[in-house]
Amino acid sequence: MNLTKTFITALVLISAAARAQDVALSGQEGLPWTKEKANEWYGSKGWLRGCDFIPSTAINQLEMWQAATFDTATIDKELGYAESIGLNCMRVFLHHVAWQEDPAGFKERIGTYLGIADRHQITTIFVFFDDCWNATYHPGLQPAPKPGIHNSGWLRDPGQLWYDDSTLSATLEKYVKDILFTFKQDQRILLWDLYNEPGNSNYGNKSLPLLEKVFSWGRQVNPDQPLSAGLWNQKLEALNTFQLSHSDVITYHNYEPPKGHQLCIDTLRPYGRPLICTEYMARLRNSTFFNIMPLLKKEGVAAINWGLVAGKTNTKYAWDTPMPDGGEPKIWFHEIFRPDGSPYDPKEVKLIRSLTGGSGSATGKAGSTN
Repeated sequence: MNLTKTFITALVLISAAARAQDVALSGQEGLPWTKEKANEWYGSKGWLRGCDFIPSTAINQLEMWQAATFDTATIDKELGYAESIGLNCMRVFLHHVAWQEDPAGFKERIGTYLGIADRHQITTIFVFFDDCWNATYHPGLQPAPKPGIHNSGWLRDPGQLWYDDSTLSATLEKYVKDILFTFKQDQRILLWDLYNEPGNSNYGNKSLPLLEKVFSWGRQVNPDQPLSAGLWNQKLEALNTFQLSHSDVITYHNYEPPKGHQLCIDTLRPYGRPLICTEYMARLRNSTFFNIMPLLKKEGVAAINWGLVAGKTNTKYAWDTPMPDGGEPKIWFHEIFRPDGSPYDPKEVKLIRSLTGGSGSATGKAGSTN
């Protein structure tokens, strides 16, 4: 979710430094899973495919999760659209402020969400921290979308507060451990994505201490689900090395056309762990369902695209091409459906169903071919 969405892979991603860390970790407690365990786990899941999901009625993570705006009706309806085209995995962002304001209620709402998703035969990847978009935030009423601006209201977590409040680390540790302890054996959760795009927003290696901490907290809890943090920028060598050496499975973002995406897969494959693409599909960048989703299926890589239903996040607009008049973009950047369940492109839905075996039997208009 950034303005430069590139991931031109380089050998640094499987560098000697990363391999050296792998060896060094072998004598420590709280180890990453072995490659054998990770591949056995992945082999039991079948082909995973889905979206980064937020209901169309929420502008950001807080609006999704706060009690006053937790919209179960829309979540249920829109996950029905996903089920109808054979999607079986959603990546969903959390935010520590929702927990801080109401720990018990937040966990109850997570359980409610998981129940809805499970009824639609959908497993979930939860994301804790995020270095993308707005640096500050507040509980309560969230801002209205800025017309035609991609992700105008999305929130970093912890963002600027990490640098301003010396006591925040203790709060974040309690938050992460509370959520992990509560759901560490929940089979409806696929994996924990500990940190989205660490180093984004020009943070660079300033994000490494928090990345190290969240992995340490995760290993202390030792959930049944794997831990990961996705690779997204080849230039962040220190972060990439740490992520590769400490993740149970390799997750990554790639918004390139097929040639670049194939190079990414070929570069990461020798590391010997399962590959899960947790963001792809930006039509204006020639990363589409037509040319990338079949590639990911052929390669046995989990395929999770950005966006399910167009809504308040405005991610149907491109990162770098705002439309301040709020008009309809000729080509949607992300998303599959309109809020009423009709597809942006019926041909895409037909293709997705052909790859997933989706029956079109769930609630919604995803079967429309008009």
